[in-house]
Amino acid sequence: MLFKVVFICDEIEDFLREITIDADASFLDLNNAILDACNYKDDQVTSFYTCNDNWEQEDQITREDMGTGDADKDIYIMAKTCLRDFIHDEDQKLIYVFDTFNDRVFYLKVTEFITGETLKKAQCTRSKGNAPQQISNDETPTPSTKNVDTNDLGDDNNYFGSDDFDQEEFDPEGFEIEEH
Repeated sequence: MLFKVVFICDEIEDFLREITIDADASFLDLNNAILDACNYKDDQVTSFYTCNDNWEQEDQITREDMGTGDADKDIYIMAKTCLRDFIHDEDQKLIYVFDTFNDRVFYLKVTEFITGETLKKAQCTRSKGNAPQQISNDETPTPSTKNVDTNDLGDDNNYFGSDDFDQEEFDPEGFEIEEH
């Protein structure tokens, strides 16, 4: 069986790609097909999220286990995770994070199941518009704070240190920082 997967980006209005991929392919295969379809280098941290009908993220499928996930959730690795294990319906929604540090994503939707056919390598079967730049032009990426629970900071406003910081007490050698 084959899956037709269409993806768009909210940054560029006329951008669209469609990939046809075998249901037995891995998420790493889909990752590589997306990178190829957009002419992106394979040198960034990427991940997929399965989503419900409202695009709310559910399971994460990562390139590799970075040890930063929630201990209560399973960790799925792209190379070891088959598409058919997470894609069960036409209209299945996924998010693909292609620029982690700037929280930039593609919105993927499975548009068709093609039964009775197989495919050795994924193919880009439709291409419209130019892909967004792989890495944002922002000189200083800002980390995403959308999943930060500020209640974890407690009531003490000194969580990040004291306002009485004395530069003379700071020892850069302890942090392996060289002074210039």
